[in-house]
Amino acid sequence: MDHTPPAFTCMKAIRVERFGGPEVLQLAEIPRPKPGAGEVLVKIHAIGVNPVDTYFRAGANPAITLPWIPGLDAAGVVEELGPGVTTLRPGQRVYTAGTVTGAYAEWTLCAPGQVYPLSDRLSFAQGAGVNVPYATAYRALFHRARVAAGETVLIHGASGGVGLAATQLARAFGLTVIGTAGTERGLDLVRREGAHHAVNHRAADYTKAILALTGGRGVEVILEMLANVNLGKDLPLLAEQGRVVVIGSRGPVEITPRDTMSRDADIRGMSLFNVKGRDLASIHAGLAAAIESGIVRPVIAREFPLAEAAAAHVAVMESGVGGKIVLIP
Repeated sequence: MDHTPPAFTCMKAIRVERFGGPEVLQLAEIPRPKPGAGEVLVKIHAIGVNPVDTYFRAGANPAITLPWIPGLDAAGVVEELGPGVTTLRPGQRVYTAGTVTGAYAEWTLCAPGQVYPLSDRLSFAQGAGVNVPYATAYRALFHRARVAAGETVLIHGASGGVGLAATQLARAFGLTVIGTAGTERGLDLVRREGAHHAVNHRAADYTKAILALTGGRGVEVILEMLANVNLGKDLPLLAEQGRVVVIGSRGPVEITPRDTMSRDADIRGMSLFNVKGRDLASIHAGLAAAIESGIVRPVIAREFPLAEAAAAHVAVMESGVGGKIVLIP
């Protein structure tokens, strides 16, 4: 399908001509797309920057063909509907969960199933922080860990985008939440967003502190954002039939399998990109209800102009981000 509009209709976008470091994120002026049958054109007001964007930029996704516009998450307004689209209306506030043409731009094309209504309770910047962080947290807690109210969950890296989302959701669902962070500012943020306890994971004895908070019993669930660093230390923290959900990892790790055997414990991986159909609909229905009830409230750490996408990619990978990194076109 040809998405090329008349030459005089242009937009600014971040265009990647080669894989590499943040410097490959170059601002360009390119033709603005026009929706074809079954497509939606969204005017973007804010763009969510996620760690996965940096992995793709570096060449981790072999399905990407160059040139390429990065980005999955954005928030804005429906500008135009292609033939056959009846589930949305022009002027409607929306957030995206994936796009057809890329989110790091002033406009993007989406399939209708990639676009969800954005409540007036959230700003556009907050809307750009819904999909990857909150859908990941929801999937980890409710689909993979299958948490039950009354359980205790340890959220590693709780001051990051996914960690804060998980903290808010877990607290509202009736779990006891222990969140870790590496700075006093991060620990304060974790407490403010709902954690019952905040522990500095840079402290030498942080695992002892976590066990002490449970009276030595251990935690039922751990959400792990950096498994290559923490997984070996996570397993002894589990209660009987505990579960670790691996959300992120940047390398190999050595574990002691007997730490799972003695507890009948599970290590469960997950990727948001595996979610389709009913599971995906379930996640966004749950998030819609959580937004309306005030449970979902994305924390914006920093906003960058679209032209400074390279700086945003550096910032999103720094420790202690303290919320969501957002681009403003």
